[in-house]
Amino acid sequence: MTARETYIRHRRPLFWSVGDDKLVDISDELLVETIFNYGTLDDVRELIQLLGLQQTADIFFKTTANRSRHNYFPEAANFFRLYFNRHAHAPGNPV
Repeated sequence: MTARETYIRHRRPLFWSVGDDKLVDISDELLVETIFNYGTLDDVRELIQLLGLQQTADIFFKTTANRSRHNYFPEAANFFRLYFNRHAHAPGNPV
């Protein structure tokens, strides 16, 4: 079992709508969205360690940039937009 699969299995209740046989098929986009919306701060820290800061930021910005509607809670989207603008290479922010 990979580190990613272990990470997801330890947070199984967050992925209640995904069948056990489909857990390995969870996309990075769904993983980041679910953890940012429903996970704890420790879940977020471990996710960033797992995927890397820049890759996590890229996934977040890819799913939110130039979109008036997305699946992130407004508070989560605002927080992570500010966080990644400061700590990662966000679009238009060469850091």
